[in-house]
Amino acid sequence: MKFNSLPPQVVRSLCWGMILPIIALNGWVLMLILDYFQSPIRIFIIANLLAFILGYPVYWLQRHPRIQRLHAVILVLVITFLLIIILALLLIPVLAEQINQLLQILPRWGESGSHQLKILQDWSLRWKLPTNFSQFANKFSEKLPDQLQALTGQVITFMLGTAGGIVEAGLIIIITVYLLIKGESFWDGIFQWFPRSLRIPIRHGLRRSFHNYYIGQVTVASWLGISMVLAFVVLNVPFGLLFGLIIGVMALFPFGGGLSILVISLLASLNSFWLGVKVLAIATVVDQVIENAIAPRLLGKFTGVHPIWVLLSLIIGLKVAGILGILIAVPCTGFIKEMLDYYRSQNADLSAESSAD
Repeated sequence: MKFNSLPPQVVRSLCWGMILPIIALNGWVLMLILDYFQSPIRIFIIANLLAFILGYPVYWLQRHPRIQRLHAVILVLVITFLLIIILALLLIPVLAEQINQLLQILPRWGESGSHQLKILQDWSLRWKLPTNFSQFANKFSEKLPDQLQALTGQVITFMLGTAGGIVEAGLIIIITVYLLIKGESFWDGIFQWFPRSLRIPIRHGLRRSFHNYYIGQVTVASWLGISMVLAFVVLNVPFGLLFGLIIGVMALFPFGGGLSILVISLLASLNSFWLGVKVLAIATVVDQVIENAIAPRLLGKFTGVHPIWVLLSLIIGLKVAGILGILIAVPCTGFIKEMLDYYRSQNADLSAESSAD
């Protein structure tokens, strides 16, 4: 039987049957390449993200006719460096003290949590409810010290491992400065390799996806972190600075703010059930105010990606590149969706033109 004599559906199925193994093989090879060059790829991506974010104040300063780009870059870098030093001097000693106090007080909180679970078990037995909180309380009190030791060991390992990142940090700073000064010509050379018809759509799509995501996400996370810290400190929530900053940092990731609020509320409830309720109520109110008042104005123009695809992109990003993969997963997904929409619209226009002819 000749290949041309087969029905179109069979030919299409055979083509996909040959294409999919090739795609899987290429994907596997790409994963090996990414794993082998993980360090330089990570340095390049982080430097590009920093240059992308710092490029906005540079562009704003360049609007002044007397300020050249090099002077604007130097001014932005100096101001950023001074702000980092000031924040480090103000926050790091307080954060280190609160982290140390939290690690010391967590065992007592664990005992308090076990005691509250036993009280809840007595209450359920009085009302003849089919619960077994006592067994859970015993396991909780047994495993909490081991978990705390493991957490402390991971923190110490991370702090010791930062010494090996000094070279990477230096390379990131150098590449970031270069991209701020000569980044436009660098990307012009990169996009020269793309087909002429795709250069502008791809370039604009990448910039639009990362702009809409990062500017909005960083602004919302900053507002959320500052508001949480102020609310916790004013209402005398223990470790208010530490908890507020954790929520603000986690808000940089999709669904991270809500997840961190839940975890911190559960952690606070170990000390006191009503303290956990208080933390949950305060954090939820602040989060909802920011999410409903500020976030829609900042993130409203972000290309609409379904939440399921956002979750899948985060899982894939975590598997491929860890924390860095989570940071770039959502804007990359938005870019892919925009390119697919562009390809579909182009095909629709061609089909309309052929029908008119």
